[in-house]
Amino acid sequence: MSKKINVQDTHMSEQLRALHGALLTVVSVMNRPQRDEAMVREAGISLDRALFPLLVGIERVGPIGVVELADRVGRDYTTVSRQVAKLESLGLVERQGGVHDRRVREAIVTPKGKVMTDAVDAARERLGRAIFAKWEQQDFEELVRLLQKFAVDIEAGPAGER
Repeated sequence: MSKKINVQDTHMSEQLRALHGALLTVVSVMNRPQRDEAMVREAGISLDRALFPLLVGIERVGPIGVVELADRVGRDYTTVSRQVAKLESLGLVERQGGVHDRRVREAIVTPKGKVMTDAVDAARERLGRAIFAKWEQQDFEELVRLLQKFAVDIEAGPAGER
């Protein structure tokens, strides 16, 4: 016996496919090395583009261990470990014993690193304002609200588990 397909189910499937396509485009654009290079240039900082997302990630979610950071950026933890060591040698991050497990070394941003991420934030705002210049304020606010809601739900997973 075949399952009856509800029109709403078909519409939801189409919308989910469209959403997935849009997210793939956004992630693809955000992961382009040229995008990071442009952001570094716009921020007026000097930093290897491979280190840039790590520094920002550490500033946003730190203190953070190398394994978790590697997972978040989709890189091998041994590579990320070397890159975090480079950030540390530049004085942009430091490592400390973990909050929950002192054996784990967690990276945190230093004041020098925070100055750099603040410059990136200012550059991101300038670029973002240009992108959203033609949007209605209400549309922009709705995008932010819904994207934050989606981020919380997708991170929690389908069963609401973290």
